[in-house]
This record gives sequence, structure tokens and C-alpha cells, in this order.
Amino acid sequence: MRKIQMTTPLVEMDGDEMTRVLWKMIKDELILPFIDLKTEYYDLGLPERDKTNDQITRDAAEATIKYGVAVKCATITPNHQRMSEYNLHQMWKSPNGTIRSILDGTVFRAPITIPSIKPAVKNWEKPITIARHAYGDVYKSVEIRVEEAGTAKLVFDGESGKHEEVVIQEFKGAGVLQGMHNTDKSIRSFAHSCFKFAIDTKQDLWFSTKDTISKKYDAQFKAIFEEVFQEYKEQFEQLGLEYFYTLIDDAVARVIRSKGGYIWACKNYDGDVMSDMVSTAFGSLAMMTSVLVSPDGKYEYEAAHGTVTRHYYKYLNGEETSTNPMATIFAWTGALRKRGEMDGIDELINFGNQLEAACLETLNDGIATKDLVNLMEGITPTQVNSAGFIAAIRERLEKRLA
Repeated sequence: MRKIQMTTPLVEMDGDEMTRVLWKMIKDELILPFIDLKTEYYDLGLPERDKTNDQITRDAAEATIKYGVAVKCATITPNHQRMSEYNLHQMWKSPNGTIRSILDGTVFRAPITIPSIKPAVKNWEKPITIARHAYGDVYKSVEIRVEEAGTAKLVFDGESGKHEEVVIQEFKGAGVLQGMHNTDKSIRSFAHSCFKFAIDTKQDLWFSTKDTISKKYDAQFKAIFEEVFQEYKEQFEQLGLEYFYTLIDDAVARVIRSKGGYIWACKNYDGDVMSDMVSTAFGSLAMMTSVLVSPDGKYEYEAAHGTVTRHYYKYLNGEETSTNPMATIFAWTGALRKRGEMDGIDELINFGNQLEAACLETLNDGIATKDLVNLMEGITPTQVNSAGFIAAIRERLEKRLA
């Protein structure tokens, strides 16, 4: 079979642990036999990030800006345990957070659905896409552990000489403080990305904060979204789409009662939590797509889940694992399809579509990894290990491309 030719490289970001193992299996079995793959490769595994003082993460983000499309494997964000385990020089920040900040992007996460796995919320009929603001809030916060009584203040000294301060709390004893921020620029980029993605995917857009309580911080999100919406209002009306704002608690109630089929835009922390809730309610975090979109149209595709540490230790001990590679495969298909769209390569677009179809066909035939077997209804599934699952996908992919 003649391999599909590429003209522009993808930015390829390798990762950690079990997902790194799956990454190579996916490339070897599902990508390289069919595509003359061109990538600019960056190893974002924790040892390499530590060796380069995390410069490699920043380089990968800059390469994404240059080439426009990236695909990323899951990576470790180290805690104290990982510091010791990997003998790190410091507790490096989340690579995803670094990349999001450099690209000024918004994360869109949507579940991969199949007929045999019913959502836990019985009235959900269509996927719900979570749009997560990818900057600021608690992820860029600073914190103080207060050990004694005293006064905590929020202070701002402007370049003009303007001075503002407000008392946060008169502490009578020990406690904790947290300061967080956002910028109008980042919020505005978030809004543009959300409205553009809604138009591209022809879905309604919901947005929620708690501006009744946070009368300046959250209220600024609401105001900027309303302002930016005016630029897209005519297109929304032409496509019959709705932009809807409500409070976060009301949004949660509406989401649970809804049939799905829309984008739910959330602030950074809300989006982090709600994407896990939505993916689990639809079946599995391993069945969740994730794409980072910058306001100027750069795309970085990844799996929404972590590095599957428990399975990795089993793998190192020579034990068989049944790890679900679906989200990682869909990161590759999304990136390859977008590269094809940008470069006008229909074969690449078709390949992405056919590989996704082969994945879904495999699951619909009842061949599944351990995490999905107990969720399936109406069929008698066959549990396979990771290699067996990927082999079954390849068999169906070859038939589709023949």
C-alpha cells in the first residue's frame, strides 16, 4: 500500500509511563504502516524535562505556534513523591499548563460515545463538550500559610502610582491565604476561542460563572463574553445557534436535565472538575478527547487522562495490561485530520476519519479493554489486552483502507 504523504510536520510530544508505551504501539501499528509520518519530535517525559530545566516543554509550545498542529502524550505533573521517585531537581509545573499559557489557548474536551455504553445520566443523548479556560485561577495562584494572628491584605501598586489595598481577613489565629488572578487579554482569547469553536462545530454555547458572589472577578468574565459575543452574534443567528449565560450552580442543574449536544464553557478550575464529571458520566475518562485551541487557530491534541501509573508498574513487572488507548488514538486522528485540513491533503483527513471509525467498529463488535467491559450493555464483550485491542483496530482499518 502506498503511504500517505505529508507536507508539513506535526509537533509530536512524547510523554510518560504507560501512555508512553501505548504511544509507541499506536505509532508502530496504526500510523507508520499507512503514513509517511513527518513530525518534529519533543520528549516531554519527566526525565528529559528535568534534564533540560523544562526548556523542552517551552520549545514544544513554540514549535506548535510555528507549525500550527501538535499531538501530545499524557505527562506527569510531579508532586513530592515523584520528586523522590525520579530524583528531580525541582517540582516542575504541569507541561499542559505551560503549553496552554504560551498558546493562550482554550481546552475543549468531549466524550467518545458508543451505543453499548449508556450515560449515567439517562436523558443525555448527545456528547457534551467542556470548554475549559486554560489560564490563571488557582493554577497560577500564590499561597501563604498563616501561623499567627494578623491582618491579610490584597494590594495593587500600579505603574501610574495608583495604590489600592483591601483587607482580606483579620486573622485571630492560624489559617491559609490564596491569591489568584486573570487578565482581560486571556479572558477575551478564551471567549473568542469558544465562539469560534461553537461556529466550527455548529453547537450551542453555554457559559457559567458565579458573578453574583464574585462581583469583580467572575463578573469580568461575564462582561467580556457578552462583549465578544457581539462580534459573532450574526453568525450564531445565521446558523441557528444560541449563546446562553447562567450561574454555575444553575448550569449544573440544567446540564443534568439536558439531552446534551452543546459546548459548556467554564473557568479553569470549573472546567477541570466538570470535564472529569462529564467523561465519567458518559463512561470513562479514557474515552475523552481533548484539544487545545488558541484564538489564532493553533491546535494541540491530547488525551484527557493521566499516565496510567498503576498499569505501568504492572508492565515493568512483565504483567499483561488492558489499558484503553482510545483517547490517545483520537489525539492522533484529530491532529492528522487537522494537518490534512490545513494542508489540503484529503487522504490525511480520510485516514483520520477511517481510523476513528475502525476504533468505534472494534468496540461495537464487543472487543474492548478491561475498563469498558463492565460498562457495555446489550452485547457480550470480549476483554483483550492493549496489544490485542490495537491489533483488532488495525485489522478493521486495513479493510477500510483497502
